Amino acid sequence: MLTSTTLNSQQQALLAALQDVLGSHGLLTDASDCARFTTGARYGQGSTLAVLRPDTHDQIVECVRLCTDAGQALVLQGANTGLVAASTPDASGRFVVLSLERLKKHIEVDAINRSVTVDAGVSLQELNDALEPHGLFFPIDLGANPSIGGMIAANTGGARLIKYGDVRQNLLGLRAVLMHPAGEVLDLQSALRKNNTGPDLKQLFIGSSGAYGIITRAVLQVHRIPKQTATALVVPRDQAAVLELLSVLERDCSEFLTAFEGISGAALQAVLKHIPSISNPFAPEPLPDYCVLLELASTADPQVTGIDLESVLMRCLENLFGDVVENAVVGRGKDLWRIRHAISEALRHEGKMIAFDISMPRSSFVAFRDEGLALMAEKYPWIKVMDFGHWADGGCHFNMVWPIAEHAEAAHSIPTYDAQVVQQIRTEIYDLVVNTYQGSFSAEHGVGPYNLDFYQRYTASASRKLAGELQMMLDPQRLLGLTWFGE
Repeated sequence: MLTSTTLNSQQQALLAALQDVLGSHGLLTDASDCARFTTGARYGQGSTLAVLRPDTHDQIVECVRLCTDAGQALVLQGANTGLVAASTPDASGRFVVLSLERLKKHIEVDAINRSVTVDAGVSLQELNDALEPHGLFFPIDLGANPSIGGMIAANTGGARLIKYGDVRQNLLGLRAVLMHPAGEVLDLQSALRKNNTGPDLKQLFIGSSGAYGIITRAVLQVHRIPKQTATALVVPRDQAAVLELLSVLERDCSEFLTAFEGISGAALQAVLKHIPSISNPFAPEPLPDYCVLLELASTADPQVTGIDLESVLMRCLENLFGDVVENAVVGRGKDLWRIRHAISEALRHEGKMIAFDISMPRSSFVAFRDEGLALMAEKYPWIKVMDFGHWADGGCHFNMVWPIAEHAEAAHSIPTYDAQVVQQIRTEIYDLVVNTYQGSFSAEHGVGPYNLDFYQRYTASASRKLAGELQMMLDPQRLLGLTWFGE
């Protein structure tokens, strides 16, 4: 029986009605049961009146109608892997969490069309497991295992964006439940790649942090699994040589280039220090100041084409040795990718993470990195910059760590962690990125409570006004989510 002295009569009536819709397993109200839904992947601890766990589209429609009629605010949650607190409730307790984790019954593969229709709660790994028997995959390569709905809401990119694009470039259609009119269904589930019959309304929901509606199903373009790959971890002559290497690869191997990931020596050192199963790939030589993980891939049969990608890569790198390239490890693809995917975990062991998800024209990377490192060394010398990122698509995780004083060398010189200082660092780095180098303060993670102030700071007034007007039209009571795009 859903009764509590902390709930008013309207809330009790709403929860009783929701339980009628969702059943005993679909509604959580106990604090211990709700705990995992109120804690963010990296930041944030909130509270919630209840967690709704529908397992059908129709249940979501009814939940939206009931909550809208009652004026009950909702925060959407998929796999809760987001890093800007857009998928977790705040501390006010006014939100009900609408979790789509059980909405995962439908995965329909059209191998001929190279498309799949999938429920929003299906995880990336579950989707790829279903696609693999067909020789297909969804090529958004991430360190986490998000839900498809969450990936659309954040417009995720990943390490292979240069070849396959982000979610936006691979989304053919979707179905969404609207807050106004409450529970109305917008069905845009087209599997067409060409459809120029009016505005492409699905674009409203991509990268919206769930603020415009509740995505319940998606139609995705999928790709052939490569039949061969070639991987290398390359030490460039210097930072300028990173872009020279990229230019040569795009000139000579452009149709094969799938990834080009920069890794700082500090980030690499953290991986080797904290992940015992990973060893120095350059041993017995010391770790470099910077290296690049690159990958070539092809879906073509090498017996038909006569192309061996590893030989292609070797020849390309040999031509650059002594000029652009100082060292390289070729092969061992799984081992090298393990290094890249282990960076975030390793950095957490170094201290308090200060994460940045930025982008800029890639021609600006060298100048930005030099200026950013100099700024940190001058004003915040105790902070460790351990950056890595997607040079080929202009993305960079200019991540930092505030070291754990008791475990760090010269611990006496490390100040106690200060959130105001961190906010000052963020502002200075973002000012550099946006104002000096015409970049973005959020390349992939979207907009949520943890960077909403920066959205207001850097986004043009006309853009905020239009985004807010659209949001008010779709959600006039402002019940959906914690992100407000308006002025």
